[in-house]
Amino acid sequence: MGLIPSTLPDLLDHGFDTVIDVRSPAEYAEDHVPGAINLPVLDNDERARVGTIYKQVSPFDARKIGAALVFRNAAHHVDTALMGYGGAWKPLVYCWRGGQRSGSFTWLLKEIGWRADLIQGGYKTYRRLVVEMLHTSVLPYKFVQLGGYTGTAKTELLPLLAKRGVQVIDLEGLANHRGSLLGSMGVQPSQKAFESAFAGQICRLDPSRPVLVEAESSRIGQVLLPPSLWDAMKSAPWIEVAAPLEARTAYLVQAYADILADSAALEAKLAPLKAHRGEALLARWRELSHAGDTAALTRSLMEDHYDLAYAKSMKAMAPNVIARVETDGLSAPHLDQIASQVEAVLQAMSI
Repeated sequence: MGLIPSTLPDLLDHGFDTVIDVRSPAEYAEDHVPGAINLPVLDNDERARVGTIYKQVSPFDARKIGAALVFRNAAHHVDTALMGYGGAWKPLVYCWRGGQRSGSFTWLLKEIGWRADLIQGGYKTYRRLVVEMLHTSVLPYKFVQLGGYTGTAKTELLPLLAKRGVQVIDLEGLANHRGSLLGSMGVQPSQKAFESAFAGQICRLDPSRPVLVEAESSRIGQVLLPPSLWDAMKSAPWIEVAAPLEARTAYLVQAYADILADSAALEAKLAPLKAHRGEALLARWRELSHAGDTAALTRSLMEDHYDLAYAKSMKAMAPNVIARVETDGLSAPHLDQIASQVEAVLQAMSI
């Protein structure tokens, strides 16, 4: 029969021991069910070969060759990755559409004696449920945005609050991007993978309690916030963190040390600001970067760019700031005090 979920929480609360994605590594890398392991029954080249045979020769020949490859690869997985599982193991299997790849692999696992089943409709069913939740439905969560000027350690506050039991989702962590012009932290996930990661986390949270996220624009690097999340964030109340420019400068010099140390890469990131801030300011930033004066550079970036952009966005959005937490420093003890105050505000909202 297979698992036929009607909502995304139903699918994610599947009750199986292991979720197995038998699609090709490329399909899995683009997106997959949260927590699923990849045991491909056709690798990237094999999948392309079978597809070509299906179109250019015949469906029968493609199924025959595909079956040989599928069972050969499935046998390898049984002999390696799955050899340590006992008879009580319950795996849940899926492929692209819940068809031949997952059906064949599930049949083999059942013949061995494992209590295997598959997701009816495969990844397409899963993706449809993600889209329904994040693109067409209203999210049933009370979001609160943590705002503040650049350099107020908002991202670093999130794990401190999570340790205190606050419901937190680190959107920048999921997007692998710091959310600013200088924010790249490497390769970002695909749009689908970002949405899967977010959906996997939000489904585990309690809708009756606030969910804290860092204040963001609708885009983090190249990743877009899905419509349901963005709509919820636009109307969410804010808690704003405020710190002196000197404290923010000292904090960012450390937090962005990797970016500030690479003058060439920094200049490339700053180049698009010429149209907004002018060549003279960019020349000054280049001079400070080449001189290694990271403190003066960071201070100027905030005074002459980030703070101006933040003030402009605040005027345009006019968010409902329900609390403002002020601090004179951003050391570890200071951050702990800020976390305590933010936690108190959120607890009051839950009463």
